[in-house]
Amino acid sequence: MAQEGARSVILAVDDAEDLLALIGMVLGSEYDVKLASDGGDALTLAAQSPQPDLILLDVEMPGATGFEICQLLKEDPATAHIPVIFLTGRGEPAEQIEGLDVGAVDYLTKPINGKLLLARVRIHLALASRQAELERQVQERTAQLEDARAQLIRRLARAMDFHESAAAGNRVMRVSQYAKLLAQAAGARPEVVELILKASPLYDIGKIGVPSEVLRKPGKLSAPDLERMQRHPQLGAEIIGEHKDPVLALARTLALAHHERWDGSGYPKKLKGTEIPWPGRVMGIVDTFEAMTTTQFYRQNPFSIEEAAKLIKEGFGKQFDPSLAEAFDKALPVMRKVRETYSDALGDMINLDFSPTRNAPASADAPARAAADKAAADKAAADKAAVAAKAAAAVAAAKARIRGKR
Repeated sequence: MAQEGARSVILAVDDAEDLLALIGMVLGSEYDVKLASDGGDALTLAAQSPQPDLILLDVEMPGATGFEICQLLKEDPATAHIPVIFLTGRGEPAEQIEGLDVGAVDYLTKPINGKLLLARVRIHLALASRQAELERQVQERTAQLEDARAQLIRRLARAMDFHESAAAGNRVMRVSQYAKLLAQAAGARPEVVELILKASPLYDIGKIGVPSEVLRKPGKLSAPDLERMQRHPQLGAEIIGEHKDPVLALARTLALAHHERWDGSGYPKKLKGTEIPWPGRVMGIVDTFEAMTTTQFYRQNPFSIEEAAKLIKEGFGKQFDPSLAEAFDKALPVMRKVRETYSDALGDMINLDFSPTRNAPASADAPARAAADKAAADKAAADKAAVAAKAAAAVAAAKARIRGKR
């Protein structure tokens, strides 16, 4: 829609020059009017900036009918939002229904009455403006709800950390970034990477159901305590529940599958190989890397990143999916930077708004973000090129038909 204070743009399409002149005269005092005498020019002008806020489209034109042009406009994401009013010399109900079916919002019958035309244009511009505002509000509210959900997920994960350790650190931030980096390196689609980033903080939430004295016990666990500990994947799945929401559904999968092993010796279901959901295989590596490189009650001295990486590499084909070995090597340098940024050193904690402290490096995962941004930009460019090619082909085809009829 036109920006506030700017004049709206109307595109009028008709092969009758006298009607175009009338439309230009009637609407020109209030709107910027573009005129086209055939469908090919209409498609071109509809895609050009400034785009029209409304299109008046003749039904019966040589070469390509108004119905065909409208359908092409609605198939192109760049022009699909523009309301179309058909102009026709025939008022049969069947024809009007056909026009509405291809995406028109209204019909005006010829001969055109200037006052009625102006009134209809005003009404539909107002409706389109209101629709755009409602969509903006919905998008804003959706973003707010998604942010609230992300904060709740992270806070629930933080609560689990406090249950497991009296000095909870930045584990929530580390594991979500590790999972994102590993999924990216494995070639996951951007939307899958984003889901893993959002869902991963809940993967260990089942430990809330394990007594803290078991979680904090130094040394090797007794058989009963080990049994309690190994119940946490199932407890996590029960805490999260079953949902249609993709983030929570994935969180449940991560909770259930992150302790399964490639060779079938894991728990709780002893899944083997590709029986283990792929996100769970990713999270199994992330969980092991996090456990090895941070202080634990059962191991006060964490492994160095080099030692942890060596042990994880030895586990591919046994504990871990061997197809993820290359992705782990690729992600490891940036995982190291994440580990440095979100360390648990005193004074380097992340607050409950999950933003880095002033002393923390602000761009530790910049290479990962840059890679993700580049992949997203490349995909967007490819999609845009595909849409542009389709639109160009449609314009060329419409113009060819028009020339052929002349």
